[in-house]
Amino acid sequence: MDELRDESRRYLASYVMFNQAVADHLGLHPTDVQCLNLLTGEPGPFTTGRIAELTGLTSGSATRLVDRLEKAGYVARRRDAADRRRVLVEPVPAALQPVHDLWAELAVGWREMFEGYTEAERELLLRHMRRTTELSRQQIARLRAKG
Repeated sequence: MDELRDESRRYLASYVMFNQAVADHLGLHPTDVQCLNLLTGEPGPFTTGRIAELTGLTSGSATRLVDRLEKAGYVARRRDAADRRRVLVEPVPAALQPVHDLWAELAVGWREMFEGYTEAERELLLRHMRRTTELSRQQIARLRAKG
């Protein structure tokens, strides 16, 4: 368990540093990169409230994040046709092309790494990732509740 704990800390730190490098390369904030990742990988529609849920940010922080992304041209806000009081946030595909191109370039190494695992190992990794994502959501909520 000690080795798993220590390696887990290195794993998480390496991902944070990787995300920072991607953000630096794109000239974005690391949270903005992950928001774009979620907006292009999760089913929409997206409101600022939904973005807050997905990212674990407060509603005020999510609003500022959307403001930055809109100013940079990565997303656009529009009124929901079904409920004019609701504002939807939509990715702008043309603006996101350089981001997609970078992810495609970087994905080659990840794909090669995952191809080195057996199907059973990939299933375990997938289960672990899903459980980690859920635990992270729970821990974020717990931390937010503590204030």
